[in-house]
Amino acid sequence: MILLKSKTRLITLLIVLVCGIIIFILGLGATGLVDETPPLFATAARAMSESGDWLTPKVNGMLRFDKPPLIYWLMGFFYSLPKNEIWDSFGTLSARLPSALASLFLMLMIGDTLFCWPQNSDRRFLTPIVASLGFALSPLIIIWSRTAVSDALLTGTLGISLLLFWRRMVSENNDRCISAWVFLGFAILVKGPVAFVLALLTITSFLFCQKNWKTLFIKINPKKGFLITTLISVPWYILELIKEGKPFWDNFFGYHNFQRYTSVVNNHAEPLWFFLYIMILASLPFTPFLYHGIFKTFKDFFKKSKESFNVTETLYTYSLCWLTSVLIFFSLSATKLPSYWLPAIPAAALLTSNSFESLKNINKSYLYLWIFNILILFGFSIAFFFSNIWLSSINDPEMPNLASELISSGTIFKAKLFFSSFTLLAIILFSLKSRNILLYLQILLLIGQSYLMSPIRKLADTSRQLPLRNISKLILDMREERETLAMIGIRKPSLHYYSRQIVFYEPNTEEGLINLSERLNFDRRENYEDQPDYEYKSLLVVIDEYSTRRQQWSKINHQKLGKFGIYNLWRIQKSDLNNYSELLVNSGYKSDWKNRKVEKF
Repeated sequence: MILLKSKTRLITLLIVLVCGIIIFILGLGATGLVDETPPLFATAARAMSESGDWLTPKVNGMLRFDKPPLIYWLMGFFYSLPKNEIWDSFGTLSARLPSALASLFLMLMIGDTLFCWPQNSDRRFLTPIVASLGFALSPLIIIWSRTAVSDALLTGTLGISLLLFWRRMVSENNDRCISAWVFLGFAILVKGPVAFVLALLTITSFLFCQKNWKTLFIKINPKKGFLITTLISVPWYILELIKEGKPFWDNFFGYHNFQRYTSVVNNHAEPLWFFLYIMILASLPFTPFLYHGIFKTFKDFFKKSKESFNVTETLYTYSLCWLTSVLIFFSLSATKLPSYWLPAIPAAALLTSNSFESLKNINKSYLYLWIFNILILFGFSIAFFFSNIWLSSINDPEMPNLASELISSGTIFKAKLFFSSFTLLAIILFSLKSRNILLYLQILLLIGQSYLMSPIRKLADTSRQLPLRNISKLILDMREERETLAMIGIRKPSLHYYSRQIVFYEPNTEEGLINLSERLNFDRRENYEDQPDYEYKSLLVVIDEYSTRRQQWSKINHQKLGKFGIYNLWRIQKSDLNNYSELLVNSGYKSDWKNRKVEKF
């Protein structure tokens, strides 16, 4: 019996693993970095690998205290592997693997937890797969798990930690396992104190709901565990504070933590109920089952609170505490971003699996939920059949031909075909009163994700990022001596990543031209591989097509060296730049680069 259970567990996890590889790993390095945040992470990580300075993240000759170092360390590890430039020609596989692997491991942890502790289930083999796919197929998880930023890594480390905490509390073993605290330490090294706050809120709210909370609290071994978390997460902060002092304190704790929470940063102001909208979007197309799972969990909790129950049956209650903690904490934040919801999606997936469990019998809830869900799928189909209406509203200056390229590539036709088939299959399964309709549709969505997303990613990369890679190659070919490099108008950190040169970014305004002239004389930058010659007679300028039409840039003398997409490469003599800058100053314009953050790295 034990051997059969172990074999079934292995098969379940292998199925989850294969699904995760399809969603997160396949084609991960087939496209270039997407501006603007991923190149900042990738550049800092590559710089650590190549310079040997693994303590302080740096980008474009500037310190970058946006995030703690674990994401950079992991990316840097992959950049340090032998022959990296051969098997990772774009540099994106190394940068994206930490996010993808974190989501993959969390997906496995979700499946394994539900297999080992089934919640009154007669579908022990299926429910773990449904929960794992519910997490992995979330639109937000698919996007951020294939993106070179720290959000998916936080979700993975914090999610694994929270599941290990629950497993420790419900385990019959008396050993004082501290693995949950280890992963919590990793989570703090990914995003900072927010990881500890979310874990504290989740565990505290769950213990508050339990009559034997003291016993459960002792089982997670808080004294030893907190010490372990501190030893893992705190030393880097202390070392960085000793090395960089006040700039690190003000930038990391002041700006990226306290100020982001208490005031609006970068115009990301949203209403209090913003994450209620994001919760709907993040669980599409099966959002109705999330809400049904939440309702069912509430109902079961109040029912069980009046009678004795086994603590191993509290996973859904724990998940509800988890989801609610993230919802309340980030709803109170002044700055709100969709990515802030990612740590709640594992809990949402578990609650969705509760709905799958409770709908094993055909009843009114089953009928109403599937009718509602089929209407959502039908809405997606209609949206693509009338795509000409909304495609014409797409206005991306960096991809001016996106709408026509989507049509000519056949992507829109494929989307019509897929969602029509998806809706039709849902109707057929519903009419057959299938108990496992949710699982079947998840599998079809898994196939469709690969069928649709891969060509979309390649099309976007060709239209948006390929011109920047090409212009970077041209810069390397055309650079004289150690000419300074500037980018005017649209700001693209990937130019710095691919060219490996210090880049001065300025807007296409009159003030931007004056700023560039002054910065070449006073703003000295260098990094481990590029020390520009600020005294050289000329400079290279990457300027987008729209900025070339601005009067102050169109009239300046320049030599056009090439063009890719909307980006032009010019060579400008410093004397011409300085002369035109002086004319603008005499006309009443002033520089403002000293009074602002030139690049928000």
